[in-house]
Amino acid sequence: MAYIGAQPSFGNFQACDAISTSATDTFNLTVGGVAISPVSAQHCLVSLNGVLQAPIMGDTLDLGVPSDGTVTEPKLAANTGGIVDWQAVVTGATTMVAGRGYFVDTSSAAITMTLPASAVRGDEVHIIDYAATADTNNITVGRNSHKIQGASENLTVATERAAFTLVYVDSTQGWLLKEK
Repeated sequence: MAYIGAQPSFGNFQACDAISTSATDTFNLTVGGVAISPVSAQHCLVSLNGVLQAPIMGDTLDLGVPSDGTVTEPKLAANTGGIVDWQAVVTGATTMVAGRGYFVDTSSAAITMTLPASAVRGDEVHIIDYAATADTNNITVGRNSHKIQGASENLTVATERAAFTLVYVDSTQGWLLKEK
């Protein structure tokens, strides 16, 4: 499970069956005869004859909840379930980066958008025909040695206002259209 901030330590509350002391104020804690070490002194409760001694205990599962509107997209990593890092409008040949979205303006000329050289399962790239001119000046998706839709050839986009996502699956099928 993913967390914002440090991954929490889950509580494992145990009652010690023995606490032995020494002349150096070292306390040895055992549970079932096995030595244990708490995360910190604040994670121990000591009771003598039913009286709690120094009742200081930190939270063992302190996740906290961010306030509404405090976590913005730039604070989240790309490819975490719907977060796309949209780029400025592209007007020339570009090598794409996984997790990014591209507004492609072919109003002046056809443009080649090259897929990343390396890819891992789940990588995504997003392309939108910015000026509604892909039918006149095509967008070519360069495969960069990967297959596209299982084929070893580039993808030509010739549909006005085309908008699509390619997701990488493996070397057999390569990049697949997420939507059709």
